[in-house]
Amino acid sequence: MEYEAVIGLETHVQLKTKSKMWCTCANAFGAEPNTHVCPVCLGLPGVLPVANEEALRLTALTGLLLHGEISPSAKFDRKNYFYPDMPKNYQITQYDRPSTLGGYVEFEYNGGISRVRITRAHLEEDVGKNFHFERNSGVDFNRAGVPLLEIVSEPDLTNADQAYEYLNALKDILMYGGISDCDMEKGMVRCDVNVSVRPIGTKELGAKIEIKNMNSFSGVRRALEYEIPRQIEVVKGGGKLIQSTRRWDDLAGVTEEMRTKEHAHDYRYFPEPDLMPFEPTEKWLEEISARVVELPLARKQRFILDYQLPAGDAEVFKNDVALGNYFAPIAKQSKNPKAIANWVINNLRAKITESRSRDNEALIENPEHEQKLLASSPTNVFDGLKFKPEAILELVNLVDAKIISSSAAQQVFSEMYDTGKSPAAIVQEKGLAQVSDTGAIEKFCDEAIAANPNSVADYKSGKTAALNFLKGQVMKLSKGKANPNLVGEILEKKLKG
Repeated sequence: MEYEAVIGLETHVQLKTKSKMWCTCANAFGAEPNTHVCPVCLGLPGVLPVANEEALRLTALTGLLLHGEISPSAKFDRKNYFYPDMPKNYQITQYDRPSTLGGYVEFEYNGGISRVRITRAHLEEDVGKNFHFERNSGVDFNRAGVPLLEIVSEPDLTNADQAYEYLNALKDILMYGGISDCDMEKGMVRCDVNVSVRPIGTKELGAKIEIKNMNSFSGVRRALEYEIPRQIEVVKGGGKLIQSTRRWDDLAGVTEEMRTKEHAHDYRYFPEPDLMPFEPTEKWLEEISARVVELPLARKQRFILDYQLPAGDAEVFKNDVALGNYFAPIAKQSKNPKAIANWVINNLRAKITESRSRDNEALIENPEHEQKLLASSPTNVFDGLKFKPEAILELVNLVDAKIISSSAAQQVFSEMYDTGKSPAAIVQEKGLAQVSDTGAIEKFCDEAIAANPNSVADYKSGKTAALNFLKGQVMKLSKGKANPNLVGEILEKKLKG
C-alpha cells in the first residue's frame, strides 16, 4: 500500500508596527533585554489593553491580499496557559470570531500554479523569549505584546518542496503589502507544521503530528523530508501513530517527540472582558482596500505578458520591485523590451551594486565619513543616476539601428553612467559609429584576403572557421568600426566568387 502526506501550516508573522499590540512600548528588535516593557505588556494588576489600530489595519489588509473575507464583527479572547515567557499567564488572541476568514495563496510549483486555501488569519500578541544558560535561565519580555498574525492554511500541501514554495510565496505577499519585514533571523516569521500520512485514495486523515516553532523555511522542508518517511515507515511496519508534538533538531536532522496529545489541550478560552468586539465601518474598509497592492505572482505574469520577457527576467523584476518599476516605463516606449531588460538587469544593476560596494569600503576605511555619505545618498538609488531612463532606450535604438556595435554599446553605457552624457553625444565624441559604407568595407576585405592566403585556401577547402579569422582581420583593420554583419556578407561573396 502506498501512502501520501497531508500537510497544513500555521505561520506566525510579526506585524510591521511602531508600537506593541496593547501599549505604546516600541516594537523594535535588538534592544537590551527587558527595556521595551511597561505594566501593560508585563501584565501587572490593574492595567488595561488598548488595541493598536495599525495592527488591525494590517490584519484586514492581509485578509484582502489573501483573497479572504473581513469579519463584520471580530472579537478578542483570552487563551489561558502558564509558561515562563507569557507574563500574564494568558494570551490575548482571537478564537471563534477572527478578523479574517478564508482565502488562498497561489504560487508556482512543478511547472504549474498551485493553490493552498487559507482557513483564517487571526490577530494575537507575541510572547517573550527564554534564554537558557549554563546554570540558570532568563526571560526577555521585549517581544511580549508585539502584534502577531497567525495565518492558518488548510491541509492542502502534499510534500516538503511544495510547503517550502508556499511559505516563500506567502512571505513575498506579506512583504509586498508592507505587512511585515519577515526577517527570519530576527524571529519575525515562525512556523508550526501539522503533518499526517494516509493511504493514497483515502479521505480520512491520519494522526496529526505537530512540529513546533520552526524558524526557517529550509528547516521546515528538511523536517518534512525526515518526518514523512518516518511516519510511513511506522504505519507500514504495523505501528500506530498517536497525535503528538515534536521538535526539529537541525544539527542531527531528526524530529524528536516532546509530548503526546491524545486530546486537544483545554485553554479555557473566554472573551477578553477589557476589549470590545471590533466592527469595521465601510469607510475604514475602503481605506484598507486602497492599500492593496499587486501580488508578486501577478506582477511576474504581467511582465511576461506585457513585455514578452522570459520567466527569468520577470522573476528578477518581481523580486526587485524598484528595478522593475524603473524598467517598465522605458520598456513601454521600446520596440525591443527584452534588450531594455538586458541593460537594466545586467548592466545598470551591476553598476549600482558596484557603487554601493565602493561606498561601503570607503565607510570601513573612513568611519567618520558616515554622515556625509548618508547625506549624499538618495533614498531611491535610481534618483542618484546621472542619466535619464530614456538614455537606455536611446542606447538600445543605436544598437538595433546598427549605428554602433554591441561591444561599443558597452563602452557607451559605462561613459553614460559616469558622466550622464547622452549615448549619441558619446558616440559622436569617441567616434564609435560603425562603418557601414560598402565601399570602405570592401577595401578592408580585399586587404585581409591579400594578407592571409593560407586562411583563404583553408576556407575554400571547406574549413569554415577560417572565415571567422578573416572577419577578425577586417575588424582589426577597421579598428573595430566595421559593421560585422556586412563584413561577413562581403567576405563570403568575395571568397566564393
